[in-house]
Amino acid sequence: MNRERRLQIVLLAVACCHVAGSAVEAAAGRARPNIVFIMADDLGYGDLGCYGQQQIVTPCIDRLAAEGVRFTQAYAGSTVCAPSRCCLMTGVHNGHARIRDNIPHGTFLAKEDVTLAEVLKGAGYRTGAVGKWSLGVHGSEGKPNDQGFDDWLGHLDQDQAHFYYPHYLWENDRTKLLFGNRGEQKGEYTHDLFTERALRFIEESKDGPFFLYLAYTIPHWSDYPAHTPESQIVPSDKPYRQKDWPQVEKNYAAMVTRMDGDVGRIMALLKRLRLDDDTIVFFTSDNGPCGGKDRAHKPAFFNSAGGLRGLKRELYEGGIRVPMIVRWPGKVPAGRVSDAVWAFWDVMPTLAELAGTSAPKGIDGISVVPTLLGREQKRRHEYLYWDYGHSRGNFMQAVRLANWKGVRGGPGAAIELYDLTQDVAESKDVAADHPDVVARIEQVMKEAYVPSPAYPVRAPGEKP
Repeated sequence: MNRERRLQIVLLAVACCHVAGSAVEAAAGRARPNIVFIMADDLGYGDLGCYGQQQIVTPCIDRLAAEGVRFTQAYAGSTVCAPSRCCLMTGVHNGHARIRDNIPHGTFLAKEDVTLAEVLKGAGYRTGAVGKWSLGVHGSEGKPNDQGFDDWLGHLDQDQAHFYYPHYLWENDRTKLLFGNRGEQKGEYTHDLFTERALRFIEESKDGPFFLYLAYTIPHWSDYPAHTPESQIVPSDKPYRQKDWPQVEKNYAAMVTRMDGDVGRIMALLKRLRLDDDTIVFFTSDNGPCGGKDRAHKPAFFNSAGGLRGLKRELYEGGIRVPMIVRWPGKVPAGRVSDAVWAFWDVMPTLAELAGTSAPKGIDGISVVPTLLGREQKRRHEYLYWDYGHSRGNFMQAVRLANWKGVRGGPGAAIELYDLTQDVAESKDVAADHPDVVARIEQVMKEAYVPSPAYPVRAPGEKP
């Protein structure tokens, strides 16, 4: 074979490889969606119109539900923010998680933890996080940029996230000063800054694929600063100004409606950029609604728990069952309501499968992609597990086993048992009638909880 012929063959092979490679990339690009995961803070199961809310207006999120699937039995990772986010990011339940409570402070994600962002970044995604982090501060190994995120803006510490007009935010590894809030001014509302950053990230990432984790801080209700709770200061309560409601309730409703409008802005941008069909959008909340004191918002005013028992910091359904909406035109069936049971630790393996990659071995989550796409879900959880209150002297545990729900309200307390098919409000304890189910749930509580030195379980009244 002469030299010229050999050169022709080599060039042809290279060209074929390039065409094949481009075809694979094109196919992968079509198969691998952009991912937008939006999470509200302390939004109750019943705070959205599509979940039965009668007074707060949420047309954009309601439209999201109408164009996708609305889940009625989806669960947060925990009943408070930091551990719930840890379960979401690491794919494990609370009994195995690095971060298991909001207190004591000082436990953060470590280098060896593999996060959802790292999994997606390894699959070729550009990754961005905006809003509330809670999993690591500066000086720790848990900062967003050290845990797989290419771009970050928001609050590192959940306590700082109580403030909507702070003096600064963290932007990647630097502080971003908010001069409009200096001198007691209220010129820069963090929620608005988060929305603008999310829109910018989508614009900059439009060539995809990208993963946007948008963890809003509203409608989280704060009782402090003691004299002027910042939650009571919203840029506008216009949608509800004429209502004969307490001002705090007008403001709460205004926050939810403001967020709804911004979800609408995100959806409009995806459509304008022609990314609509190539993007899967999730909307959820980090835990149940927060019960307030004194001048604070009262969840009962809007039936924020949607008829479920319990609130944030409790392991009854109202504290851990959350809205979950998923939309992906042409892939996720539109207008569907699903009673599939899944939880935050299932998000990592689900998004990994959508991205064409694998989640780490040894996690608790399972992929629910078949459920999202309206197919048969062959692999299911035997149980779901939560715990809370390790260092507070009221260590609680909860287990969902098929349609049974077991709750232990404190160390040594009897296990309460509820049949969620008949009693979603958990009003009738039927433990005495089903000792075999109680025994199995007690066994799960022992097996699922692995002690952590960072969260020693304290007896009631025992001091740290």
